[in-house]
Amino acid sequence: MLAGFLEAVFNGISIGAVLLIAALGLAIIFGLMGVINMAHGELMMFGAYTTFVVQNVCKQLGGVWFEVYIFLALIIAFIFTATVGLILEKGVIRYLYGRPLETLLATWGVSLIFQQFVRSVNWILIIGIGLFSLLFFGGLWILNSRTDLGRVRNWIVAVIFLLSLGVTIATGNLLSQTSQLAVTQPWFGAQNVDVTAPTWLQGGMSLGGVQLPFARLFIIGLTIICVAGIYLFLQRSSWGLRIRSVTQNRSMSACLGIPTQKVDAITFALGSGLAGVAGCAISLLGSVGPNTGQNYIIDTFMVVVVGGVGNLAGTIVAALGIGTANFLIGSGTLALLLTPVKPLADLFTFFATTSMAKVMVFALIIVFLQWKPGGIFPQKGRTVDV
Repeated sequence: MLAGFLEAVFNGISIGAVLLIAALGLAIIFGLMGVINMAHGELMMFGAYTTFVVQNVCKQLGGVWFEVYIFLALIIAFIFTATVGLILEKGVIRYLYGRPLETLLATWGVSLIFQQFVRSVNWILIIGIGLFSLLFFGGLWILNSRTDLGRVRNWIVAVIFLLSLGVTIATGNLLSQTSQLAVTQPWFGAQNVDVTAPTWLQGGMSLGGVQLPFARLFIIGLTIICVAGIYLFLQRSSWGLRIRSVTQNRSMSACLGIPTQKVDAITFALGSGLAGVAGCAISLLGSVGPNTGQNYIIDTFMVVVVGGVGNLAGTIVAALGIGTANFLIGSGTLALLLTPVKPLADLFTFFATTSMAKVMVFALIIVFLQWKPGGIFPQKGRTVDV
């Protein structure tokens, strides 16, 4: 029984490690900008699909490429999701600062768009996005070189947008009717896809009667590296100092010459990149689908709230605690351990499913927040007190 309990704790910690990587980015974003990014789960999904694509490419190359593809996938997933996050910040989030409800609704809409994009993406859609970006942003680049347009600038931007959209739609219709791309199927579709771990991550080891899968050990090690990297970046780099300064007092930081808009963009890109790394880790635990991010986003928000907004130590404790509690309750391990105490055993048996375990954990979180509304390590400072 003890071995089973320790194995369940280990599995819970590995799930908490995934939550921790995702929550690191969310905690930095929410702590700095106060933005509730409902599309954070879809950025995790992008990281998981990036891993799937890199795996397929390396599998075609064969040899040692398949054995090291996970490292390439981590780098590419970070860069790709950080770029998507940067575009999202500059195209949507930047215009909604200080408006939390609008930000929540906008990012929720973006998450739905991202999910449908994964279901529908093919060469025609990619060509259309590239053509629209070329026409629209090229037009804006030309427009920005003119300073004598005054009030008609917004009207010109609207015209450029409509023209770019019209040309893109017409081109897509033409390609779908006359090109071989017309028979192109969606790359992924709505069905889940499987990611095969490299051979050295398959299997596991036994320690004291406890089975430790190599994939979960790799995820825990990856989490430790990410946490150490974020800590060193925030504490030892000049941009980390700027991020901490803006988090504590945005107005004073702007007065001291810190480019707060650039800090926001870098922070959002960093948080999005960490979501991509979390998605890469998720792909090693199970199949990947358009709704993959939705399975983790609520838990990730709970980690940020329970740990204390923007607090690294609190995020670590909350992620490991919530992940372990979810697994211990959902797997029935606690019900088995409490068999001598029949009322408690019956209670935990009732909640011994994945969905019901989440219900119980959320209820416990609500009770905890009544006691400590600021989380385990609440923010301190003059602006917080006010």
